[in-house]
Amino acid sequence: MPSFADLGLSGPVLRAVTRAGYEEPTPIQAQAIPEALNGRDIIGASQTGTGKTAAFSLPIVSTMGPSTKPQVLVLEPTRELAAQVEDQMNVFGYYKPMNVVLIHGGVGYGHQIEALETKPDVILATPGRLLDHLEKGNLDLSELKYLVLDEVDRMLDMGFLPDVKKIIDQCPKGRQ
Repeated sequence: MPSFADLGLSGPVLRAVTRAGYEEPTPIQAQAIPEALNGRDIIGASQTGTGKTAAFSLPIVSTMGPSTKPQVLVLEPTRELAAQVEDQMNVFGYYKPMNVVLIHGGVGYGHQIEALETKPDVILATPGRLLDHLEKGNLDLSELKYLVLDEVDRMLDMGFLPDVKKIIDQCPKGRQ
């Protein structure tokens, strides 16, 4: 099994991985990270608890550069999952400054609008609330480099297919 250093991750991300106590990549991480770092699209399936979030987050954080518009959009079926991914992205980005914003329903719009005005690098969102913000012009995805549909099977089971299609249509075609 390769080490995290063998996978090609950036120095700041390797330090964050070490700080978080990760010792060696799981099989999904070892397979997905090098492919993602090479710009390939990934479809991954693995049991709960095997490190899928790190498998997509580590290469994204490793390759992100400065921008004034969101570079990463991670869609999650529930606000609880979105909040969990937010925590992990902040862990992996500990040594690489980035602005992560969480967008989900069940709360007021005010704080989210303020957060979107801070020029986030990463948006973690549930489909319905994200569409609300897109329709109101609170968010511009024109420079998006990475789109992650996490737990997509669950999103589709919950009836989010039309919303997910609308969101994908607003993302650049050349994104990973």
